[in-house]
Amino acid sequence: MNIYVGNLPREATEEDLRKAFESFGEITSAKIITDRFTGDSRGFGFVEMSNNSEAQAAISGLDGKDLKGRSLKVNEARPRRDDRGGGRGGGGFGGGGRY
Repeated sequence: MNIYVGNLPREATEEDLRKAFESFGEITSAKIITDRFTGDSRGFGFVEMSNNSEAQAAISGLDGKDLKGRSLKVNEARPRRDDRGGGRGGGGFGGGGRY
């Protein structure tokens, strides 16, 4: 199960994330999302756990808990949407008409 972890402190590392979750079961991966230009943490990440019951226990046990002074937001990750454009479609500003 893929788990979303939000409200991470900027100084948190992927090792901190692993340590927080390891008492609940086997961790497949732990990733903190960073800004592609600066490399700074964006304040959230994902933990993958192979056992769903262990993952549910981790969600229940860690949601709202403190990590380096921040209260974590932990829940099951939602599948990523690939549309990214929001479905707006159409041309750019002005659309070619006269104003």
